[in-house]
Amino acid sequence: MFWQIKSYEEYQNAYKKSLSEPEEFWGEIAKSFQWKKEFDSVQSGDFKKVDVKWFEGGILNITENALDRHLEKRGNHTALIFEPNEENSETKKYTFQELYTEVCKTANMLKSSGVKKGDRVCLYMSMVPELLISLLACARIGAVHTVVFGGFSAKALSDRINDCECSLLITNDGGFRGEKTIPLKEIADEALKTCPSISKVIIHRRTYSDISLQNGRDFWWHDLQSSAASECPAEPMQSEDPLFILYTSGSTGKPKGVVHTTAGYMVWGAYTFRNVFQINDKSIYWCSADIGWVTGHTYLTYAPLINGITTVMFEGVPNYPHPGRFWNVIEKHKVSHFYTAPTAIRALMGQGDHWVERAELSSLKVLGTVGEPINEEAWIWYHDIVGRKKCPVVDTWWQTETGGIMISNLAGVTPMKPSYATLPLPGVEIVLKNDKGTDLTGNNIEGNLCIKRSWPGIARTVFRDHDRFKQTYFSTYEGYYFTGDGCKKDENGLYRITGRVDDVINVSGHRIGTAEVEDAIDLNPHVIESAVVGYPHDIKGQGIYAFLICDQTLLDQEEIKKSILKTVTQQIGPIAKPDKIQIVSGLPKTRSGKIMRRILRKIASGETENLGDTSTLLDPQIVEELKEGKV
Repeated sequence: MFWQIKSYEEYQNAYKKSLSEPEEFWGEIAKSFQWKKEFDSVQSGDFKKVDVKWFEGGILNITENALDRHLEKRGNHTALIFEPNEENSETKKYTFQELYTEVCKTANMLKSSGVKKGDRVCLYMSMVPELLISLLACARIGAVHTVVFGGFSAKALSDRINDCECSLLITNDGGFRGEKTIPLKEIADEALKTCPSISKVIIHRRTYSDISLQNGRDFWWHDLQSSAASECPAEPMQSEDPLFILYTSGSTGKPKGVVHTTAGYMVWGAYTFRNVFQINDKSIYWCSADIGWVTGHTYLTYAPLINGITTVMFEGVPNYPHPGRFWNVIEKHKVSHFYTAPTAIRALMGQGDHWVERAELSSLKVLGTVGEPINEEAWIWYHDIVGRKKCPVVDTWWQTETGGIMISNLAGVTPMKPSYATLPLPGVEIVLKNDKGTDLTGNNIEGNLCIKRSWPGIARTVFRDHDRFKQTYFSTYEGYYFTGDGCKKDENGLYRITGRVDDVINVSGHRIGTAEVEDAIDLNPHVIESAVVGYPHDIKGQGIYAFLICDQTLLDQEEIKKSILKTVTQQIGPIAKPDKIQIVSGLPKTRSGKIMRRILRKIASGETENLGDTSTLLDPQIVEELKEGKV
């Protein structure tokens, strides 16, 4: 691909051109995709009015770029590898031609079920190929898909269905996830008691669980899809037509339905994927994220397929049936590019190197991390042990709202530095601001991470609530997209994400990033995982409260705490020592592996009565343990 960056000089040139001549830069890239009608303009609107549009006047369908255009030359090339939950189960593979046929049949199934262009379709499924196929089938006919992670509660599901008024739900009878079987249809039935907009439910059979069917509403996938025609013309879509709605938790607890449109998202996802991961036609790429999250949308589904690359989809979890499962999957499928979360890396690091060392991982060329800042110790382990010191690690920073990667090194092309996302991608103009809104210039600075201009993949709105979109992202600094994250820029101009701004603690006038303290704590050999938050302190303004998961074989908690304070003092200085340390058995994590820090902040502050919505937690019971053990 002519726009794949191959050297640091090419990166510098591309970055400069993307800012000085954005119309020409993005227009040339966009023209390399398949259009039914080429766009009239490249970009319009701005962050003051919050009315951004990209590639207006263009008509296309994203699935023609993900499937149809590969059929002639790569129709028999493997598009999708499905690795089931059980290690001894048979892998399922789809060529581009086979995936195209399945998508067309599923699209026709949706049309015969009454789904029309612009309708919202909810997908509440486990990680099976039919989930990925359903996304593409919706896009094929112009329906807007909204995926709800197949582990959310009935309340979380019904809230999302009702917010965007979905007309149809696709689910499984049940889903396999490690040792657990998730009763998806049963949960969906409970949710649908309060979802009047749903007129039909299609159930894919996966676990062969006993389920109840509601006559006239519930239909089996295999009955409908098997009789559907295998050709389905792609619906012509305007560039700015909605592609999907994905819900992300807000600080208020009410999820936001983030809306992504068609053309800009397509161009941004495909461009960032090829350049960050430096893939080629022979790459076997595995993103371990669930499609219920934006990473699974962009970097498991759309971007790999648009680039004509083999994408691996994994049904299970990293530690089932043993902590070597990830590495065995890489060996089995000769994965060349692996993209996962720091949470998984830290968990597997704690299981010992031998699980990695006994696997044949010579196929690996690039490693990636996503979802949260990765601490230096985990980065080094990932690079040295998993990558055998031969694979560049791309530490990617982005958000649901950005559509794709914003800051990252390009694998083997631009500099990498442990725990640093490093450099912005072409088109991303970063500004660090202080709390007063003043731009911070030069190197060796730290401030609030803002973006000065739009990029193709930016979300356009919150579904039916544009005022909330403006308020959330554009009200803090007028004319800028405020990410909500803090950021450091080192002496060489490389960027490091320090965590959410409300996770920056002001201790006696010193700004201390929680990620920085966690990095230091995690270096202590007794610590498995840590989470640090601020809490009101009578003298310092804010104190530092650390929640720690420690080696369970250790008995003397006071000795552990002394050891932690010594480690932090050595790594950062006395100012960063935690004022309170609580040793816990687990942390309140969402099902995507992120720590729900607002709960930790409330517990640390003594506000234990109203913790807000905890339905999206993997284990809500952990909250009670944290409340009872507060120090």
